[in-house]
Amino acid sequence: MRSGHRLGHLLGHRLGRRFGLLWGSYATSALGTWLAFGAFPLIAIQVLHAGPAEVAALSSVGAAVGAAVAVPLGPWVEFRRKRPVLITMDLVRFTALLTIPVAFALGALTFFQLLLVSIVVAAADITFRAASGAYLKTLLPAEDLLVANARFESTAWTTTIIGPPLGGAAIGLLGPVATVVADAVSHLLSALGVRATGGHEPRPERREAARMRAGDLLDGWRYILADATLRTLFLNTALFNGLLMATSPLLAVLMLGPLGFAPWQYGLAFAAPSIGGLLGSLLARPLVTRFGQHQILIVAGALRAIWPVGLAFLGPGAGGLLLVMSVELGLIFSCGVFNPVCATYRLQRTATDRVTRTLTAWAVTTKASTALLTALWGVLGSLLGPRTAIGLAGVLLLATPLLLPRHDRPPQHEPRLPRNRTCRWW
Repeated sequence: MRSGHRLGHLLGHRLGRRFGLLWGSYATSALGTWLAFGAFPLIAIQVLHAGPAEVAALSSVGAAVGAAVAVPLGPWVEFRRKRPVLITMDLVRFTALLTIPVAFALGALTFFQLLLVSIVVAAADITFRAASGAYLKTLLPAEDLLVANARFESTAWTTTIIGPPLGGAAIGLLGPVATVVADAVSHLLSALGVRATGGHEPRPERREAARMRAGDLLDGWRYILADATLRTLFLNTALFNGLLMATSPLLAVLMLGPLGFAPWQYGLAFAAPSIGGLLGSLLARPLVTRFGQHQILIVAGALRAIWPVGLAFLGPGAGGLLLVMSVELGLIFSCGVFNPVCATYRLQRTATDRVTRTLTAWAVTTKASTALLTALWGVLGSLLGPRTAIGLAGVLLLATPLLLPRHDRPPQHEPRLPRNRTCRWW
């Protein structure tokens, strides 16, 4: 009864009209993204007749180069109002994505265009997320950040559940290009929603110098590494996400190959457990209220690491399918609790004028570590076999809780840069 009351309190907690519009914008663009999930590889294969190497490059190179492009955008955005940046990034994604159906209709679509669009969208995604974190911190008081992040997390898992099946149906009826149109329109609607939030956003304080130096691009990483708590959480996130995502291709090979699962069973094994993420995100705030933020960060962060090793024991048939779904349910539920708590903890520990650079550095590192470990585990899978490589990643994941911050130290909002160094932004 008490937990039901807490859940109702979470859902009924009002954060105001401006947050509601921002939340709606996020939900719209997230749904569009999941509707178009897998559309680029399908277009490359079905329309452009691309081979395996080109399809792999579309995912890996697009994400890696997009992350590199986003690096200088973090410092550039830091000292600008965030709402116009959010609108601009949405419009950039809308325009870039819309070039694909236009080129397709004209018979001029090329693989290079797909790759270029994937790079632009990846860079805009990172910049949007970094700017939205900074905007959220100015929009809401500190005590409401966890509620807001929990709502974003629940929305992410909800769109994960409903988006791919709807997108798959749309692809079956209209083709993959149609879902790219839906994704583009979702970003346009998101831009309109962010614009409607209105309100006064103070202009960040300008730096004295007029231009940015190459060394300034590293300020996000400097800030993270100067704070012992952020540093350990940063390393934990990069290693955990990288190892977890590195096993995804190997698991697909194992399930769809030697174990003989049908594609629909493979999809079900990962779609159905996503309900755990929704439940976990709804429980994040009640759990923090009862046990404390740092305690839940440690416990949920440790719990999410114990599940993946179970995939090394995957077998065929109904038992194997049940094992995958059970492991994924526990993993996703733990992530559903951990993610909003981690996002809130990180925002609270980061000075307002460092949020964009910090979140950009965080996202770029996570993408880079994921790409690197995925490539490494692809080699290990070829040498040792998919099952052994999956088991090795699971064992290494068991060690990642050691990188969680053991002590809840007061935030260092202003780590000092060297005295002889002058920041140059303008």
